[in-house]
Amino acid sequence: MCLAIPMQIESIDGFTARCQAKGVWRDVSLFMMQDAPPAVGDFVMVHVGYAIQKIAEADARTTWELLDQILEESGA
Repeated sequence: MCLAIPMQIESIDGFTARCQAKGVWRDVSLFMMQDAPPAVGDFVMVHVGYAIQKIAEADARTTWELLDQILEESGA
């Protein structure tokens, strides 16, 4: 199963973005988004270290809530 996590871009340096999601920070490659480059403040779906698509803030927050519910119900 593949899973992408929504993250918010805090800074960009070339093809690398510093992103955060719920207090977790990652350096993320923007290489796969060259046709529609994101900007600081945008929300992106991140899969194996690559931003793969821009999403709306509301969609990111909904996804975080659903992931929290899954973790809570699984006892993690």
